Amino acid sequence: MAKLVSVKDAINLIKDGATVMVGGFLSCGTPDKLIDELANQNIKNLTMISNDTSFENVDKGKLIVNKQVKKLITSHIGTNPETGRQMASGELEVELTPMGSLMERIRAKGAGLGGVLTPTGIGTNIADGKKVYELDNKKYLFEKPISADFALIYGTKADKYGNVAYYGTTRNCNTVMATAADTVIVQADEVVECLDPNEVVIPGLFIDYIVEASAEKCASKADEI
Repeated sequence: MAKLVSVKDAINLIKDGATVMVGGFLSCGTPDKLIDELANQNIKNLTMISNDTSFENVDKGKLIVNKQVKKLITSHIGTNPETGRQMASGELEVELTPMGSLMERIRAKGAGLGGVLTPTGIGTNIADGKKVYELDNKKYLFEKPISADFALIYGTKADKYGNVAYYGTTRNCNTVMATAADTVIVQADEVVECLDPNEVVIPGLFIDYIVEASAEKCASKADEI
């Protein structure tokens, strides 16, 4: 059974040098409270795996601006100029991966596969240093699986068993990341006793810790009083 914890206790588990997957597409379905606490604790030398780096000083972008990330594996950096600046100056190692390939590499880890074959990137610098296979007269890149020490993901609702439900497009890459990390922490808007099985998108067996966002909001307001 997943454990319900505070955001501070959840992030206390992450140490300098960890590899962290962060869910969300820009700020849609992004575990902002978990990211804010990661920034507050100033955990350094992270390898971050995410679809993007959002915007400067917004959720994932804060970690870039704070220079907490030493290596980034991502698909899109265009909305955060600071990411590009750090990449160009050599301050940040960036591995750009096509979005579909990135998700498939994460999925491969979760499914226990040795990798994936994709035609995406053939004939570009994406293929540099990678094995190329030819099947039925078509070339494919071999892409290795991606794993992480931690996955920080979002959910609309979670129950005490760790089952997670989503509203609309907030599920994005949260679902696949939950399968590919050693420890998975979900930030849920609401925690209920038990979800309707028809609502469950991520089964609780993948979730280790739950942070309830509404409880954290109340705690934050209480600290201000």
